[in-house]
Amino acid sequence: MNGPEFDIFVIGGGINGCGIARDAIGRGYKVALAEMNDFGAGTSSGSTKLIHGGLRYLEYYEFRLVREALMEREVLWAMAPHIIWPLRFVLPFQKGGVRPAWLIRLGLFLYDHLGGRKLLPPTRSLDMRRDPAGGPLKPLFTKAFEYSDGWVDDARLVVLNARDAADKGALILARTKVVSARRRDGFWSIEIEDQASGARREITARMLVNAAGPWVDHVLCGAVDANARRNVRLVQGSHIVVKKKFEGPRAYFFQNPDNRIIFAIPYEQDFTLIGTTDRDFEGDPKDVKISQGEIDYLCSAASEYFSEPVTAQDIVWSYSAVRSLYDDGASKAQEATRDYVLKVNEANGAPLLNVFGGKLTTYRRLAEHALEKIGEKIGTKGSPWTAKSRLPGGDFPVLGYEEQVRALSAVYPFLTDAHTRRLVRAYGTAAASLLGDARSERDLGRHFGSDLYAREVDWLMMREWAYRAEDILWRRTKQGLRLSQEETNLLEEYMAAVPARSVG
Repeated sequence: MNGPEFDIFVIGGGINGCGIARDAIGRGYKVALAEMNDFGAGTSSGSTKLIHGGLRYLEYYEFRLVREALMEREVLWAMAPHIIWPLRFVLPFQKGGVRPAWLIRLGLFLYDHLGGRKLLPPTRSLDMRRDPAGGPLKPLFTKAFEYSDGWVDDARLVVLNARDAADKGALILARTKVVSARRRDGFWSIEIEDQASGARREITARMLVNAAGPWVDHVLCGAVDANARRNVRLVQGSHIVVKKKFEGPRAYFFQNPDNRIIFAIPYEQDFTLIGTTDRDFEGDPKDVKISQGEIDYLCSAASEYFSEPVTAQDIVWSYSAVRSLYDDGASKAQEATRDYVLKVNEANGAPLLNVFGGKLTTYRRLAEHALEKIGEKIGTKGSPWTAKSRLPGGDFPVLGYEEQVRALSAVYPFLTDAHTRRLVRAYGTAAASLLGDARSERDLGRHFGSDLYAREVDWLMMREWAYRAEDILWRRTKQGLRLSQEETNLLEEYMAAVPARSVG
C-alpha cells in the first residue's frame, strides 16, 4: 500500500460528525464519514430543536459554554435562515416561586450581554394580565420576562451539513457500520459494512474521529480498543407533541418545583412541543423510548401553568433520545455538564480523536476546535471558514424568508401558501431546484397525503440519503404528523421499489 486513502475518517453521522466532516473537507483534507443508520437518527433529531445559549446552565456556572452558545445563535441563523429563525420565550414567574425575580432578572441580563447579540431583540418584562401571552396560563401568573433564542429543524441541520460535505468532495456513507478500526503501519485500517447489502470493504486513514454520540464508548471499547475506559454519562430526554395549546409565535419556559425546566413551543403550525425530561439512561440507546413516568411528568409540569390541563389523550406523537454527556461526576442528570470534551489518543502512532458531549448550538465551534487538534496531529490545512458560510439552500438574507416565499409562489402559483412556506422552510433557495419544471400539481407526481408528493420524495432519496419512509416523515420533513398509516405504507412501498439511489 502506498499510504492511506483519506486524511480523516469520521465515525458518526450526527451533528458533530457531519459538522467536523464539512469543516475538514472545506479546509482541504481528504475526508470520509460513516453513519450506521440514517443521518441524525439518534440524539441529533431528538432535541428540543433550539439554538440557544442555555439560560439554565448559568445556574451551574457553565459561563464558557453559555457565552459560546450565545455567540453562535446569530452565526448559525445567518448560515441557514431557512431552517433556523428567532423565537421569543415567555418565562412566567410568581412570588415565592422556584427562583426569585431578582435572580431571573440577573440571569437574563447576563444572557443579553454575554454573547454579542446584534439582531435578536433584548429581554423585556410582561404584564400577563394585559399581554396575550397570559391568555393560555393560569391567572396566578401575572408577571413574566420575555427573551430571545432561536428555533432549528435539527434533523435538517444534520443532513445539510452532510450534503455540503459531500458536495465539497467528502465520501459520505449512510447506513454503513464500522466493524473494526485497527492501527497498522502508522495509520488506521477501518473495516466497514453496508447495512443493506452486507458487503464489506476496508478504508485507510491517517486519523480517526470517534463522533458516535451515545455510542462513543461502544465504538471506543468495541471496534477500537477493548481496554479503553468509559467516559460518558447517558441521559435520556423525552418530548411530547400535543394538539395546539395556544396561539401566537412565542414559546414558554416553565420552571418546575424540582428545579428542572420544560419548554412549550409552537410546532408545525397545528401542534405544541413540550419537553424535555432529564434522567439517567441504562441500556442500548437504539431502544430508548418515552416512559409512562416521563409522560406523566411532562403533562403534570405543563398543567401547572396552562389553564387547560395537558393530558395523555392530547398527545399525537412523542420522541426520545439519549445524550452522551461527559461524565463529570455530577449527582443529578440535569446537573451534568453540557460542555463538550475532545480527547486525543495517539498510541502506536495513528491518532484518534474522541468527541464527548456537545449540543446543537455549539456544533460549529466544536468542529473548529476538533480541526485544531487534527491539525496538531496530522498537519494543518486551510483555516477556519464556516463562520461566514451558508448551508445548502441558506443563501439568502437572515430576514429574507418572506421574500423567498413570494418568489417561489410567483414561479409556482399552483402551490398552496402552506405548501410554499413548508418547502422554503425545508429547502430554502433549493426549493426551486426540487420543483424544477413543474407547472401544475399533476407534475409533482404521486400524492402520498398532506402536501407530500413524489417529486419531493425522489429529491430526498437522490440528494439526501432518504431510504425509508420514516427518514422522510420524521426527519427530512414532519409529515408523519399528518399522514395516515395507510398513506405511510404506500410511501414505504414506493420507496422500496426505487431500484437505485444516488447522492452525488
